[in-house]
Amino acid sequence: MTIVPPAAARPQRLIVGISGASGIIYGVRLLEALREVGIETHLVMSRSAEITLAHESDLKIADVRALASVVHAHADIAASIASGSFRTMGMIVAPCSVRSMSEIATGVTSNLLTRAADVVLKERRRLVLMVRETPFHTGHLRTMVALSEMGAIIAPPVPALHPRPQTIEALVDHTVGRVLDLFGIETDLVKRWKEAD
Repeated sequence: MTIVPPAAARPQRLIVGISGASGIIYGVRLLEALREVGIETHLVMSRSAEITLAHESDLKIADVRALASVVHAHADIAASIASGSFRTMGMIVAPCSVRSMSEIATGVTSNLLTRAADVVLKERRRLVLMVRETPFHTGHLRTMVALSEMGAIIAPPVPALHPRPQTIEALVDHTVGRVLDLFGIETDLVKRWKEAD
């Protein structure tokens, strides 16, 4: 007889997808923050994300991969995270390109990033898409509505200014902290409104 451990005893795993949209720092900072709090991360980066990294950061692909617990190849549709039987807390796509968002919304997935997101949706786990585009046209907005109706959370990385951030890093940290709040993951990244320190 197999004894299933209680949920609290199971490993806390979160999938982090990084697509090719601008704002790759959000995905990098997520990996750093999750490592700091001891969450097992499963990273999948699109090929476009690797190109964006070179444009937006001095980091190398190996630097980003080193932040994750497990790295999956973008084309590996047989990876653990492509199956609903592999238990996770859910997935964050940071940043999420319009192309990735559209694939996830239709269920017509062409790579591991969008397949993993599709699996998270079908298993009714939490999927957070940090959609990085502006302005949105009506097609984008309709796609977001469809995803929201399927259970995804659309969380564009819109900076909060009430904490009076002094650096880009502070802006990014606050947004990352708020996204992690959606999974009940406590960090020190958020300056909370009218809460005592």
